[in-house]
Amino acid sequence: MITVENLTKSFPGAAKPVHALRDVSVEVPAGALFGVVGPAGSGKSTLTRCIALQEKPDRGVVRLDGLNTTGLDGRKLREVRRQVAVLDAQPVLHAERTVAGNVAAPLEQLGLEGPQRRSRVGRLLDLAGLTQRAALRPSELTPGQRRRVALARSLAAGPAVLLADDPTAGVGAEETGAVLTVLDRARAELGVTVLLTTQDGAAVRRVCDGVAVLEDGRLVEQGTVLELLANPASKVAQSLLPPIDTPRSQSSSYDRSVDVVLIGFAAVGALLPEASARFEVELATIGGGLTRVGDTPVARFRVGVNGSQADAALAWIADRGAHVVHPKEGPKSVVAA
Repeated sequence: MITVENLTKSFPGAAKPVHALRDVSVEVPAGALFGVVGPAGSGKSTLTRCIALQEKPDRGVVRLDGLNTTGLDGRKLREVRRQVAVLDAQPVLHAERTVAGNVAAPLEQLGLEGPQRRSRVGRLLDLAGLTQRAALRPSELTPGQRRRVALARSLAAGPAVLLADDPTAGVGAEETGAVLTVLDRARAELGVTVLLTTQDGAAVRRVCDGVAVLEDGRLVEQGTVLELLANPASKVAQSLLPPIDTPRSQSSSYDRSVDVVLIGFAAVGALLPEASARFEVELATIGGGLTRVGDTPVARFRVGVNGSQADAALAWIADRGAHVVHPKEGPKSVVAA
């Protein structure tokens, strides 16, 4: 588990100190894949370096599995650092080494014997989807493949925590999924707690359990991705939910319109049709769309509503897990418990 308590960090500036982190508190459960999202300059990389014990905060505490890392030095500091792997935003590979040789480098430094080393390298190459490219040089790989080599190398020594700073930066959209899959497999198959920082909300939507949002060094939101998506007013929801663009002419065909967020297979597939039939009201999708958070379908629809039992139908939907917002009137208290 990673616990960050009231972390503050500043750096000298030309005229005054630059505040990179301002009283940030975040908790990442053991075995989670957690995202820290925010624009450039929001403090994401500084947070990563503080957790990796590469920077000392001005104030606050970083705990790793309950251990207060404040004041660690010497041998104890080195031992703790070995449990935390860092993937930099622009990792450098050994150009003269093969893919397998790059992954093996940390194991050679640890003095691991040949058979054990080869077995470990083989497992990591499989995890990274690079077994068939083991004998190639980095120059023969795509940017996404090189990033996966760097990921496999960062996992070689068996860390408990992996800090991936903007792991898809410089990687084309067609290869982003493969990089994120390596992070997901590291969590699922190796039991590594993964914290990734990114400007790309889509990366969080695809693989993360939880998320924290940083702006100007401040924590503005955190929670599980699904919990935050369930609140259409959250920054995560505004970033990740499908946009709603409804022509005025469509909305005018109905007594009212509402925005409905549906999470899960049953909710997305059945709630609106069942409510329509049960209460004899018309519920027509006139905007929005469907996305996925990991394997979970999530929809945000603008729904045109006609019928005398509209309020009862919307309350029934909310009782069964939908989240209903009346756009012109603001959020109503019809969100499921």
